[in-house]
Amino acid sequence: MATTNSLQHHHHSSSYQHHRHNLHPQSHVVPSSLSLKHPTSTAPFSSLICSSSSSVVSAALTTNASSVTAETSTEFDVLATHLTNQDFRKADEETRRLLIQIAGEAAVKRGYVFFSEVKSISVEDLQAIDNLWTKHSDGRFGYSVQRKIWLKVKKDFTRFFIKVEWMKLLDTEVVQYNYRAFPDEFQWELNDETPLGHLPLTNALRGTQLLKCVLSHPAFEIDGDDIEEAEEAENRGVGGKAKTKDTTVFKTDYSF
Repeated sequence: MATTNSLQHHHHSSSYQHHRHNLHPQSHVVPSSLSLKHPTSTAPFSSLICSSSSSVVSAALTTNASSVTAETSTEFDVLATHLTNQDFRKADEETRRLLIQIAGEAAVKRGYVFFSEVKSISVEDLQAIDNLWTKHSDGRFGYSVQRKIWLKVKKDFTRFFIKVEWMKLLDTEVVQYNYRAFPDEFQWELNDETPLGHLPLTNALRGTQLLKCVLSHPAFEIDGDDIEEAEEAENRGVGGKAKTKDTTVFKTDYSF
């Protein structure tokens, strides 16, 4: 979703557009990188929470600073409240709204985020959102959780979508997958059956570049995770052909 095609997930403000597609085995081609547009420079959303200078300021400035801080706190509190109440559907919607806001004024006016704007989002802002998701899901939801899965499947988005169950296996003789219909076919409750990394969703209607930029953001990097992946790839090359558990490949159509 909201592949998440990402989830890259490109992106409408309050709701996802989903189109169901049957995927037939054929050569899988990872979308090539697009040239990045120059992102609009914006101040980190979380920087508004910074404490005021110790120097003496006028009463008017103090009042304005307090108002901005209160407003910012309220924005994150909305997400925290939904997650505390285990209302993951509303939390997902609020996460999309926050991403648009922290991406800058242009994204707010447009109503969705361009993948080229992700790099201008501060580490603190994305980590604040991710920390709330992981905290209130016992570590099962969040961008950092999705990144680990993405790296584990060698950054193959089709297999990532299958792993987090943004796609479903069809009951056919030939192995085929379909994108889940939003919102009814996604899982909004946290239980033992809920797949790891299922939420939050990222709309991939315009391709997987948005989701790729989010999952590649420095906010979610862990020392050694990319190095470990590179070493595994090298080891496969040294020992000859690696064992392939699933030779099925899928069509690179990520619109859902």
